[in-house]
Amino acid sequence: MTEWIDVHCHLNMLEEGVEAAIQNAKAAGVRKIITIGTELNDLPLVLDLAHKYAPDVYCTLGIHPHDGKTYTDEVGKFILDNAKDPVVVAIGEIGLDYYYDQSPRDEQQHAFREQLKIAKATGLPVEIHTRDAEEDTINILKEFKGEVTGIIHCFTGTSWLADEALKLGFNISISGVVTFKNADDLRNTVRGLPLDRIHVETDAPFLAPIPMRGRKNTAAYVVHTAKFVADLKGIPVEQLAEQTKANALKMFPKIQW
Repeated sequence: MTEWIDVHCHLNMLEEGVEAAIQNAKAAGVRKIITIGTELNDLPLVLDLAHKYAPDVYCTLGIHPHDGKTYTDEVGKFILDNAKDPVVVAIGEIGLDYYYDQSPRDEQQHAFREQLKIAKATGLPVEIHTRDAEEDTINILKEFKGEVTGIIHCFTGTSWLADEALKLGFNISISGVVTFKNADDLRNTVRGLPLDRIHVETDAPFLAPIPMRGRKNTAAYVVHTAKFVADLKGIPVEQLAEQTKANALKMFPKIQW
């Protein structure tokens, strides 16, 4: 059986429950799941889940751009104080979202920079959310060039964003969006991505891939996205499994295989 790492999943939000989601993922060949922190109230929760289900589950700690206005020095201290925990593999989900603008843009940018500073200080990679904010995302990442690495998660951006992110040492993570009917531009971008710089993810419970559209997404469904990406790249799914595993273990060295 091919084996996978779901590099971005919100385990605490899954309809089927955490234990069932993990067991279903294992049955599908998903050996490791990174569950994602997004706001102050869920940071202790994802930490607890990673501790409870280690070594199958790891976590990230971060404040999503939607909640950028809630970022404080105290939140930053919590993230920094827990960054050395063996189950914490990245700072995230951080970034900019100008599509929804749920937090003022200046506050999003402040939270983004402050958390990039934590990543720099701890040596952890980051998981980045960016929507309708490509230029500002890249400009802020350039401030940390050579000092912070990570992934652009659930990539839905332009080929320009992919190229600029790759130049800065970031990898690209592909979600079920690549399977959607209206995602021709994204598919063209994915075809051109270097194999050693890509990851697959679910972003569950969101964005279930075809053929699972209409259902709540779950970590097990990463295999559908992976098969689609392998077809796009013109390679056997087994090759993609080995490559994305190697990419993830390199990007997130705390993960024990």
